Amino acid sequence: MSIETAVDTDAHRPLAGCHALVTGASRGIGAAIARALHADGARLTLIARNVTHLAPLAAELGAEAIACDVTDATALGHAFATAAGHQHIDILVNNAGNAETAPFARTDPEMWARMLNLNLTAAYTACRLAIPAMVADGWGRVINVASTAGLKGYAYTSAYTAAKHGLVGLTKALAAEYARSGVTINAVCPGYTDTPMLADAAARVAAKTGKAGADVKTGFAAANPMGRLIKPEEVAACVAWLARDEAASVTGAAIPIAAGEI
Repeated sequence: MSIETAVDTDAHRPLAGCHALVTGASRGIGAAIARALHADGARLTLIARNVTHLAPLAAELGAEAIACDVTDATALGHAFATAAGHQHIDILVNNAGNAETAPFARTDPEMWARMLNLNLTAAYTACRLAIPAMVADGWGRVINVASTAGLKGYAYTSAYTAAKHGLVGLTKALAAEYARSGVTINAVCPGYTDTPMLADAAARVAAKTGKAGADVKTGFAAANPMGRLIKPEEVAACVAWLARDEAASVTGAAIPIAAGEI
């Protein structure tokens, strides 16, 4: 559904009349993205593994909440069918992801598979479910939440880094393939972001090293020239902009939101 032709009581908002589906939406960057798209007028379907955690945000935003493990292709297909049954999906945000860390020698095949399935294959599946209808409609937005790990290497994250590099590559390949379709495909690449996922990572590092959790987070922040963590709302603002018509000429981009780290 083209934004210009959308009919909505809030038609002055840039995404009025559009239906956005966000995966991994229950907290952190995903929740911030949901709020930003809602502020721009989008109707929302929010997906997360635990609908109990997702329900308060869905109620706040008047969104549909669907419990789904995005690594289960059959379940994800059912979730997309449910969402599309109410309204065609115009904007897809592939945000679901997680980072497991280990030295490469202890990165076993099971961890490798988990990281690729969650951070790359789930986005591939979601794109296959969403893009054909966008192409048929002549308008659509796919925004993949990658990471600075998709643009550089980090020690002890070989599986996660490989998956995020793959997600950036998928983004660029699809953008080239669909460049004339009216569908744009982009990635945002946050650096260390102040989210529950980062807090969990800091706690794991603290437990292993004996450092205070606050000191670990300070170390994460020191990775970039600004010396601070990224705010989820900063990532969300970029995602919302990429969804708007004013970003219609932007496709195939992998935008670092990293306080100068990249």
